[in-house]
Amino acid sequence: MISFLKNHPFAVNAFFESSLILTFAIPKEELLPLIPECLTPDTYNDKWGFVAIALVQTRNLRPKGFPEMLGNDFFLIGYRIFVRYTNTADKSLRGLYILRSETDKKKMELLGNIFTHYAYVTTDIEQGQKDNRMVINSVQSGLKIEIETGSEDYTLPENSPFPDWKEARKYAGPLPHTFTYDKAKREVLIIEGIRQNWRPSPVKVINYQIPFLQQLGLKAPVLANAFIIRNVPYQWEKGRIEKWTK
Repeated sequence: MISFLKNHPFAVNAFFESSLILTFAIPKEELLPLIPECLTPDTYNDKWGFVAIALVQTRNLRPKGFPEMLGNDFFLIGYRIFVRYTNTADKSLRGLYILRSETDKKKMELLGNIFTHYAYVTTDIEQGQKDNRMVINSVQSGLKIEIETGSEDYTLPENSPFPDWKEARKYAGPLPHTFTYDKAKREVLIIEGIRQNWRPSPVKVINYQIPFLQQLGLKAPVLANAFIIRNVPYQWEKGRIEKWTK
């Protein structure tokens, strides 16, 4: 029963008040040990794979069909690899593989770990904003990100593999699917995300500290792009499972 519950057994609705996404380019070979055998890195120029950190203020997160008043507000931090999966219909699906999830509420950790495989932990998260400057900080996680918003003329981060923001936008999410793999059963859990009003705006990253990237053993992650998205209705569909037979 517990195993069944973790497979995202019902659809979920939420409202993203804001979603800040920093994407890091990594040589694709470095990512192979971090993803299951059924997935491959989603690459740019067949060289770069990507790890993204998404920092999301959610409102009214609840099972689909429940009224907003029964929803909960959480801040979520997700560490994800951009991946592809070829399904049983031989169609290549683009999506995410979750490495770790953090939240500011113990309730979200508890429920998240009952109904998903996303490895939720609770941490302290503070947000601050003054004019066009935003800071997100976690003492416990050692995380600190400071950005500047409000302009469409920001240059791409130094050493980004992308030639321009238009190309970088393709790696800003949202990717349509999230994948989990049960190696013992050779089963892939596929969760589809449906969103409205997804309009990423580039931001300037003033500085960042993300210890989890170092914990992954990545040699030299390169900040490839950074975007913020605001006021997005979002829905995760009920998970579906298929056998991986490759």
